[in-house]
Amino acid sequence: MKAKYSVKTAYIGITTHKGRSMLTLLGIVIGITSIMMIISLGNGAEKLILNQISSMGAETIVIRPGQEPTGPTDLAGSLFSDSLKEKDIEALKKKSNVPFLTDVVPAVVVPGSVSYGGETYTPQIFGWSAEFMEDMFDIRLADGSYFGETEIREKASVVVLGSKVKNELFGESDAVGNHIKIKDRKFRVVGVLKAKGQVAFFNPDEVIVLPYSTAQTYLLGIDYYHEVMTRAESPELVARTVRDIEDTLREMHDIEDPDKDDFFVVTQEGLVDQVKIITGVLTAFLASVVAIALVVGGIGVMNIMLVSVTERTREIGLRKALGATVKNILTQFLMEAVMLTAIGGIIGILLGVVLSFLTAFVLREFMGLEWEFVFPLSAAILGFGVSAFVGLLFGIYPAKQASKKSPMEALRYE
Repeated sequence: MKAKYSVKTAYIGITTHKGRSMLTLLGIVIGITSIMMIISLGNGAEKLILNQISSMGAETIVIRPGQEPTGPTDLAGSLFSDSLKEKDIEALKKKSNVPFLTDVVPAVVVPGSVSYGGETYTPQIFGWSAEFMEDMFDIRLADGSYFGETEIREKASVVVLGSKVKNELFGESDAVGNHIKIKDRKFRVVGVLKAKGQVAFFNPDEVIVLPYSTAQTYLLGIDYYHEVMTRAESPELVARTVRDIEDTLREMHDIEDPDKDDFFVVTQEGLVDQVKIITGVLTAFLASVVAIALVVGGIGVMNIMLVSVTERTREIGLRKALGATVKNILTQFLMEAVMLTAIGGIIGILLGVVLSFLTAFVLREFMGLEWEFVFPLSAAILGFGVSAFVGLLFGIYPAKQASKKSPMEALRYE
């Protein structure tokens, strides 16, 4: 039998029972659609994060406490390590130790909520330098002023609010000059940020920034930092500056073996690698979970094809009586299975593209994220190939069962 007749016969077999064929397609469509969405949105998230990282500047160097994490589960250990302290900051500021470092700004993270009058809100609270944040991320004020080195040195109880925090607590009223409460301590609002949207790893609209010295003393009761952000004089001097930072901190911590470092240094290049690894692992994990739906869909194809073989026993007997070979029958039913799953794959790809585009549109237009729609061509090719392979794999057994039927017994079948 020529290939075109095999395709035509398979097409007639599929379209004869449209309802059953559509239900058979459903598992394949759901699986391929999910894979397309996961890979597309995963690539979009990676591009968003990498674009935000690039906005920090190639000369940025981040120092974090604890040993360098090798996976997502190690990040908590880094956050709670107490290895970066004030003496380390003072050592890094000395030109004799790190000659090409221009800024050294520590930071701490304060968990909790904030209140004003009867309103309560849970923002991101950073003990940081507001002026450094403005300079690094180009975040401007809508009202008031930033606090400076004097307030940090004096551990002043002052805060700068993000635009969303201000709206949640004060509505249309002025915030500057009023006092809010963080952990039952009063803080005077000195500034309100302009609406900015997502920047790097935080959203300035949803933050409260206060002097890191104040956060350490009055809110956290600690003498160490969760992170230290620094900058080299130029991108070309980053590698040299990283070596100087590591040498200085090892000397401060009496560390001779680099494998025993209780800190780690991350450059923009390192951040990019970390983001790619994390998003890649998560995307692969989610895609592998969704692949189970394809297996379930394949089993559904096999079951439906077995039912089809039983229902069409007389047809098989008639075709064999008219001269159809075992190979002809095998090819026909195998072609039906592959055609069913391939059509499901195409529908799944198209549906996945549409849903991914709509999701990216919603994230961009309604959530303010600079989210780009990414069409994963490799995922589309993979999805179509996998769907056809599933049809081939799960269609072999029903096709063999059909080809083995005796023409005499098949014609007697009621």
